[in-house]
Amino acid sequence: MPPRLSLKNISKRYPAVLANDAVSLEVAAGEIHAVLGENGAGKSTLMKIVAGEVQPDAGEIAFDGRAVRIDDPQAARALGIAMVHQHFALFDTLTAAENIALGLPTAPSPAELQRDLGETAARYGLAIDAQRRVHDLSTGERQRVEILRALLARPRLLIMDEPTSVLTPQAVDALFATLRSLAADGLAVLFISHKLDEIRRLADRCTVMRAGRVVATVDPKRESEASLARLMIGAEPPQIAAHDTPPGPPRLVVDGLRLGSEEGAPLAFALHAGEIVGIAGISGNGQRALVAALAGEAQVQADALSLDGRSLRGLGPRERRALGLRYVPEERLRHGAVPELTLAENALLTGDALHRRGFIRPAAMRDFARRVIERFDVRCPGSEAAAASLSGGNLQKFIVGREIESAPRVLIVDQPTWGVDVGAAGAIRNALIALRAQGCAILVVSEELDELFEICDRIMVMARGRLSPAVPARSVSVEAIGRWMSGLWDADAAAGGAR
Repeated sequence: MPPRLSLKNISKRYPAVLANDAVSLEVAAGEIHAVLGENGAGKSTLMKIVAGEVQPDAGEIAFDGRAVRIDDPQAARALGIAMVHQHFALFDTLTAAENIALGLPTAPSPAELQRDLGETAARYGLAIDAQRRVHDLSTGERQRVEILRALLARPRLLIMDEPTSVLTPQAVDALFATLRSLAADGLAVLFISHKLDEIRRLADRCTVMRAGRVVATVDPKRESEASLARLMIGAEPPQIAAHDTPPGPPRLVVDGLRLGSEEGAPLAFALHAGEIVGIAGISGNGQRALVAALAGEAQVQADALSLDGRSLRGLGPRERRALGLRYVPEERLRHGAVPELTLAENALLTGDALHRRGFIRPAAMRDFARRVIERFDVRCPGSEAAAASLSGGNLQKFIVGREIESAPRVLIVDQPTWGVDVGAAGAIRNALIALRAQGCAILVVSEELDELFEICDRIMVMARGRLSPAVPARSVSVEAIGRWMSGLWDADAAAGGAR
């Protein structure tokens, strides 16, 4: 049988970069084919070409042995192609159910949509409130909407771009079992992930891209994670620095913080100078409200927060930045950065030293952006590049670097390496560890359990708006954290262990 999808010599050039350089790739019916590469390697551009969102400059596309031209997403859907986007293609003002209905080849009745959505969400462990508007959903909840929309389309080719960042380990296992079952029925899957262990577990073949070109196609089950990393970045992956020095005095203290209604359970914990504390949990369990309260984007009750002994009552984000509290939000575009602005202009968003008495300091703004680009190896044409022109991982490196370069006393980082390749993730984690060594108190909210165990001194879990006790990372197991993500830490405590 001919391949389900065949790409021959696909090329795509943008003004400042050759995103795809004569890329050829085949995916058979019933095959799970991984595409691996650094941020900016051209993976997402290639997937957008297949999904009809971007037109190639050269090359040929065949589907089930027939030459096709995919002019737009509607043409892709007509062929049976569905895509789960890393940067979500959702309408913020519509409900989750309305967004899902718009992405289906035929419009179901409301009753049919509600039935199919409920069954699919329950089957794959992707619970959402279908009547909530997208602008009220967390990043993780939005990704669940993307996954459900793709699965409900019953595609012949399913493209998944970083689909597992919102899932617990148990839910990832369930999703992989489902993908294997669908593949056994003839579905072709293109799977993009920076999680090397996932690629080795799931994929039948893996195409590795670097700088817009295919450098290898391998059987991932015959490769180690280290060998895949070397293929991807062309060098040895970075090693995570040691970080076993004792913490200092409390720096950020949370005492009696209530999220949402006054009836909610009060939260209490402390961040110490020179330590990294992690918060694990499935997206949508209160993490977004917590970091908004800590960063000053949401008002909280009096004297629930203090920094170096000073109450943060009534202080907004700018006043908190002046005291040394910095924040990296989970949503890169529109929250962490303005897509249409240059990197230098985006540096100004939180660079309070880059303007004086109401006047912008353009030279200082550009110099600051260039320092971040150089220190964090942000792959871009320069400080005048628009934020929207960067790959997700490179934009993440810039946003994290922007806050670290400002020498914070407290840093709150929400999903620091979501969608970031292994090399860039290692660089970000080592930068956080280096900042810890300088005495900064760091709070990391992440759904990457491996990341939390790798860099954190203590770990908490958030479930249904409640926080578990903070326990030393070395004293708790991944399996226990997975149970705690369902709110079961009280049962573990009663049983006498967290292993």
